[in-house]
Order: sequence, then structure tokens, then C-alpha cells
Amino acid sequence: MALTTFTAVMSSVLSLGLLTAVQAPFEHAFNTRNGAHLAVQFDGSKVTTAQTTATAHAAGVTEAAGPYPIAAALDTTVGTDCPKTDWAGHDNHPITVTTRPDLGSTSGMDQLVLTQGRWPAGPGEIALPANNYADACFGSSVVFSSLPGKPSFKVVGFADSVTNSATGFATADGFARLTAAGAKTDEQMLYRFAKAGTDADIATDKQAVAAAVPAGAVEDGQSYLTAEQQATGNAKAFVPFLIAFGILGLVLSVLIIAIVVSGAVASGIRRIGILKSLGFTPSQVARAYTAQAMIPATLGVVLGTVVGNLVAGPILNGASEQLGAASATIPLWVSAVVSLGTLLIVAVTASIPALRAGRMSGVQALVVGRAPKAGRGQTAQRLASRLPLPRAMSLGLAQPFARPARAVLVGAAVLLGTVSVTFAVGLGTAFSKYQDTTMSSGFNVASKLVIPAADVGVSWGLYGPNDPRHAYLDAPKVAAALAEVPGTKAAFGWGDSGATMIGAPIGGEPPVLYTVSGDFSWTNIELLSGRWYSAPGEVVVGDKLASAVGIHVGDNFTVVQQNKQLALKVVGIDFDTHGTDYTAMTDAATFTAAGLTPHIDQFNVELASNVNGKDWSTAAAAALTPLNASVQPNSTDTNLVVLIMDALVAALTLMLTAVAALGVLSMVAQDTRERVHDMGIFKALGMTPKQTIAMVLTTVTLTGLIAGLIGVPLGVALEKATLSPMSNAIGRHLPPSVTHVYTAGLLLPLLAAGVVIALLGALLPAGWAARSRTATALRTE
Repeated sequence: MALTTFTAVMSSVLSLGLLTAVQAPFEHAFNTRNGAHLAVQFDGSKVTTAQTTATAHAAGVTEAAGPYPIAAALDTTVGTDCPKTDWAGHDNHPITVTTRPDLGSTSGMDQLVLTQGRWPAGPGEIALPANNYADACFGSSVVFSSLPGKPSFKVVGFADSVTNSATGFATADGFARLTAAGAKTDEQMLYRFAKAGTDADIATDKQAVAAAVPAGAVEDGQSYLTAEQQATGNAKAFVPFLIAFGILGLVLSVLIIAIVVSGAVASGIRRIGILKSLGFTPSQVARAYTAQAMIPATLGVVLGTVVGNLVAGPILNGASEQLGAASATIPLWVSAVVSLGTLLIVAVTASIPALRAGRMSGVQALVVGRAPKAGRGQTAQRLASRLPLPRAMSLGLAQPFARPARAVLVGAAVLLGTVSVTFAVGLGTAFSKYQDTTMSSGFNVASKLVIPAADVGVSWGLYGPNDPRHAYLDAPKVAAALAEVPGTKAAFGWGDSGATMIGAPIGGEPPVLYTVSGDFSWTNIELLSGRWYSAPGEVVVGDKLASAVGIHVGDNFTVVQQNKQLALKVVGIDFDTHGTDYTAMTDAATFTAAGLTPHIDQFNVELASNVNGKDWSTAAAAALTPLNASVQPNSTDTNLVVLIMDALVAALTLMLTAVAALGVLSMVAQDTRERVHDMGIFKALGMTPKQTIAMVLTTVTLTGLIAGLIGVPLGVALEKATLSPMSNAIGRHLPPSVTHVYTAGLLLPLLAAGVVIALLGALLPAGWAARSRTATALRTE
């Protein structure tokens, strides 16, 4: 009983606590700062200020602000005046700069918050979000490296918008400096809508705004839901499966409590009669039996609450870092509500059989036996005796029909256990597939890596793609050299192009457009829709970026490299999690044809199966050294979030399965005790210990089989219902390899799970029955 309540409370505290703790900071900030549901960027060359202002009256708009001038996706570097030399001149995040009449206003929509320093006061000053500039360089300069003349601004403050409407805030004069330096100026409007709770609502709202301006004038629409997902996604991904386990644990708790207390009442009928004959009142008897359930349940509730809060710590800390907030903890009211609610459910469940004990007549309790009513189960016994089974097994097979209520309780316990096992196996397999898909496919796959010799020993990502210190490979020459090395099966080169995407999500990790040289079909990147690029100007977009921006196959978008624009057509959506959340890839020829530089800084090499890696590396080094390239071993990482989820699923499943087996044990033990006299007669007639074990185990076999056949489809349905909201929480559409895990090879063993759980629960009572002595059994009532 303590184990079931522990499992139910821990899962419930985790799920409700995570949902509340990660959601509350964002919701509080969004409401307090009057965040915008949608920030729309209009192409300044296609729309007038009057036209953008008029969109405040578009269908569904309840409040609007702007227009504000905005310059999107400007490449920047940390100024050389940064006192930390490692950061001086370092490539910095692309920045989207805006200006407003009063940056520090505490009224109106999308109120900006200053977290350090002060607001800009002159044309040479700027405020940036803390995660868009190195802390050690605060007070130094940021250089807009992609603009002619490379204008420089002193970073005087760290500030942000709750929905990431912009990532740089300057004075009007400061913004004019960027415009004069060649930055393309657009206009931004902020909106709140009557209906904006879902992505579909936001898409409808965006269409209403776009309909109010000339066609093609809308360049970008930044949804508050994207900002929310960026801040809370990983933590909220835990919630769906924890809710499922919490519900399973709670239902199983109720069932086990009913089994234990009902069993205590049924096996203690004579004791109840004695207590009543000694003067115990009905309420005292009821309280006594209720207390039997409440004491272990209270222990389970306390332990479950403590462990749930402890396990939530690492998950919440990650979410807090994404929010830029102080470390979050599960609110006290969550622990209190879950604990008190569980104890209330336990008390109500236990009181039902306890009240029956209290109302029982003392005289009746003293004289009535515990055997089943005469005639019950005889038809089943006759039918079972005709089966081609040993007599001991036919006796056990018919026993559930003598106690149908108990058989139902046993079946319910096994059913919940089977659902839990099926659900967990499917979820665990999906996690494993996700881990393989994200860490062992695509750009992570290689027998060997080839990188610039200058990058050997340099920390990954130290220099950005547009940093002059970043070394690159001569892709055609390296590809030709690798093709000549014996044992090379396949190879392709790739790298971060350094281009920024107009219209991409402004906050969070910046989108990355990879330029690729060569055939990467052997890496098993999964395509979700459309096709792979086949001509210059075509691009395949990662599904998370496509979902965040609302990109579909056939759409077009623009990227900027060193202040030069390049239009790309989306021909496919893939499932790529390499490096960053938001990715896209195109052929290096796309950049070459547009007069831009494709950046290739790594080759992934696949060796033939019979090739010795060390010998190949030696041969390749001789060919690659003149090209300033170096062979390196490949290593793969693991996804810590997935590992934590996997561990939680395994632990919760083990506990629920054990509880289900204990429920079966309780019922079988009770039934065996009541039939001890029958056991003595069977043994006197020659039944051996092995036959006794077979008879007891057979009493639960049919029930377990039926419960298993019902439980497996329910577990599959629960896994499907859980995986979808989990993928939504992280903003992804999972590929079929992750969502379709229940193969015939997996389902067939699961169909036996019900029988296995039932037999595990009945094993101890069966052993006890086999060891009991005939004379003792015959003397026992």
C-alpha cells in the first residue's frame, strides 16, 4: 500500500509541479509586462507607415502597438575592447535591433525589462539580452560586422522582451546610424488578439493581419507561443507521461487499498465478532480497519512528496536557465494538494469495506464461515474437469468462478500492471529510437572526421562562422583526396554558412543554415515531407524551425550572409536535431551560384566494413596534410533529458508492476487461507506439492491472460496519446521510426505480460500452500 501511494504521489507531484513551476514564471512575466501575442515584421519597401498602423483594426485584434522601426538578423562581433581576450573579436549572435519612443516604459504592450546597467542614452549605445552578449564583456562594444563601416555600439545595459520581439534596443539616433550604414529598415507591429491560445489561432490571426496590407508585405510573425516553448519545452515534455503514471498509480492505489482492507475484513470476520462482543462500537471497528490502510498510505505519501520534489530539481533548473530566472522549485501548494488529496482518496476507499465491517452483526460474524456460497462455481468445475488437463490444473482453472468478485479485483490489478508495462515498453523504445535518431544519424554519423588542421585542439564553437579566425576546408580538393584513399566508402562536407534567416524565431538559439558538399544519403536523416534538394536555390528545413515559423513545402524565405540576401525555396522538411534547435540545409552550389561563400569546415567519412581505421587514418593523413586538413576520431554524445525520462519510466514501471503483483499476492493469499481445509483434503487424497503449486497458479492464469489481452491495446493507446503532447512540448513532429515502435516482435511478448504478473503474484501463496502439512491444514478453520 505504501509503494502504490508513493508511486502515485511522486508522479503527481512531478507532473503537476513541473507544469506549474515552468509555466508560472513565463505566464507571470507575460501578463505583468503585457506581452504581445504576435509581433509582425513588415517589409519597409512594400508597405507604408499608415498601412501598418491600420492593421491595428484587423479582425480579432484587441490591442496593438507600433509601428516601430526594426532591422533584423544583423551579424555582430564582440568588440576588441572586451577585457577578456578570449572573447575580444569573437563572433556574436545575430541581433534584431529596434527603437521605441520610451524603451523603459512601464505601460503599454511588450514592456521591456532592464536586468543590468541602464538604458541607452545616446547614438553610440545599445542594450542587449544577457544571453546575446558575454557577461565578461559588459560595458565593452558590439560591432555590426556585416554592415559597411562596421558601426560599433557600447553595451550599456542588459534588457529583454518577454516574447523576444527584438534582441537589441537603441535610441532613435542610434538606430539611424544602422540605417545610414546600410541596414535594411522594416516596420514592426505588436498585437494582442481575442483568441490566441493555440498555434492555429495565431496562424489565423496572422492571416487577418496579412490581409490588411499589400501581398508579400509580411516578412515575419513572431508568436508568443514560440517564446514560451523555447523557455519551457524540455521541462514540459516530462508532464504527459508523468500524468499518465500518476493516474495509473492512483487507480492502482485505490484498487490495492480496496483489496487489502476488504481482505482484512473478510479474513477477520471472527475477530470482528469478538471485538463487538467485547463492546467495540461500529464506528470504532470501522476506524480500526481504516487506520490499517492510512498508516502505510501516509508513509507512502510523505516519501512520494519528498522524492518528487528532489527529482524535480535538476529538471526545473534547466527550465529556469532558459527563462533567465532564479532557480524554480515546486510550489508548496502542489505538494499539499497532492498529499491531502491522495490521503482523502485512501480514506474514502478504505472506509467503504471498513464501514461494512462496522455494520456487521457480532453474532453473525461469530457463526458465519468464510467459504463461498454453496453451489457457486460448480458448473465451472464440471466444465473444467472435461478439459484435457491434469486434475489439479482444472480445479485451479475453475476456482475464480467460485469467487467472481475476487477474480475481478485480481484481473483489475493485472490489467493495470499490463497497461503500465506495455505503456512503458513502448515509451522506452520510443525514447531509445529518438536517442538513436538524434545522436546516431545525420551529421553525427561518421567513421572518421576531417577538420581544418588549425582547428585541432581548439574548443568547438570558439570562433563563429563569420569570424576571420575560423578555418575552413577547400571542399573540392578534400573530397577528391578522400576519394583516392583506399577504404573510403562515402564522404560529404558541411558547415555553418554563417547566413541568418529573415523571419526566424528571434529568441533562443539562432537558426543555422548548413551548406553541404557531397552525398549524405548514407547518414539516414529522416525526411518528414517533400523531397531532398536537387538544384541550386532549394533548401530542406528542420521540422522544429518549420513549425516555429509556419514554413511549408513550396514556401520561400530569405537568408542574409554578410549583408547579402539569398532567396531559397523549401522543397522538404526533415527531422534534424544536430547542433541546434533550428536548422536548414542547402547544397554548397546554392551559395556558389549566388556569389556567396559556402563554409565547409568538416567532412564526415564512412569507411568500408573491412578497413582498419588506424591504417586508413595514416593513409589519409598523407593525402590531407598538404591541404591543411586533419583526420580525427568521431564521438557521439547522449541526450541527458532522454536519459532522465528513460530512468523515470523504468523506475515508475517497476514500482507499478510490483504493486500489481502484490495485489494479486494479497488476493491469492487470502483465498488460499480460506481454502486451507480444502487443501488438507486434497493432500490427504494424494495431491503432491508440485500439483498444489500448479493448482494455485492456475487460479490466476486465465484471469491474467484475459487482463493481458485487454491491457496491451490500452497500453498502446496510452503511449500514442502521451507521445504526441510530448513532441508538441518540444516543438517537433516525430518521425515514424520513433512513433511506430509496437512491432509484432514487441507485441507478442507483451501479450504474455498479464499472465507473468499474475503468476509472479501467486507464486508465494502457492509455495506456502505446497509446504503446509496435511494434518495442520485439516485442523485449521
